[in-house]
Amino acid sequence: NMKVLILAAGYGTRLAKDLEQTGQFPELKGVPKPLLPIAGRPLVSHWMDIIQHCPHTSDAEVYVVVNEINKESFQKWATDYPNVKLVSDGTTCNEQRLGAVACMELAINHFKVQDDITVIGGDTLFFDDFSFKSAIDRFNDTSCSTHGGAVVLCYQCADSATSKVGILEVNESGCVTSFLEKPSPDSTSSRNACPCFYIFSSGSLSIMKQFLEKKKNAPLVDRDATGNYVKYLCSKRSVFIFNISGRYDVGNLESYIACNEQYKAVY
Repeated sequence: NMKVLILAAGYGTRLAKDLEQTGQFPELKGVPKPLLPIAGRPLVSHWMDIIQHCPHTSDAEVYVVVNEINKESFQKWATDYPNVKLVSDGTTCNEQRLGAVACMELAINHFKVQDDITVIGGDTLFFDDFSFKSAIDRFNDTSCSTHGGAVVLCYQCADSATSKVGILEVNESGCVTSFLEKPSPDSTSSRNACPCFYIFSSGSLSIMKQFLEKKKNAPLVDRDATGNYVKYLCSKRSVFIFNISGRYDVGNLESYIACNEQYKAVY
């Protein structure tokens, strides 16, 4: 039984700064990124549509990691979704944040997850041709569940964007050979950008614990960038790619506006 985990414990500091500086969209001030209105509905509600319309996850449990500040807003939102369960990371400010990988581990432990699980960054949406079913089919076709592997998504980015994203190098069968964190465009020929969307087999979940144990005294950024965990996992298990056409990251105001406009046109 595939489970789904949405990461929503961030504090949206980049977007908050943009809103402060521009004075635009005052109604968005203090709204958690996953609850930002996209085409008139919370961003995370679009993900719920995708999850519920996918035959592999139509009745799946959906876990959402929140923080103490935004918990009440998510509790109100979740009243429309009986299959959603929330867990708070207990933090009240950006400086206290646990980091995304620790939030994954928190939810997996809290809900005693022993199944394959899809992890989704709550501040991202994909272009409208994305098929969640096809992504899970790829996971099944590569026998990830049997061998304790994973599937990660990738899209082609521009040369100028490699230094802002995680880049995957892959072999001819689509298996990840290395993960590069924000490389210069001349240090790799790959343009496979890796968004925060992963399908982890139940057999790979113990590796997350190992990773966090190794990084417990490292700077927060090492535990916050999910790509660091993907890099570690690639050294232990087979990780395959599934290609998508593109994504929106609503981390700043410019990308929020672009995402909202595009979704308004489509939906």
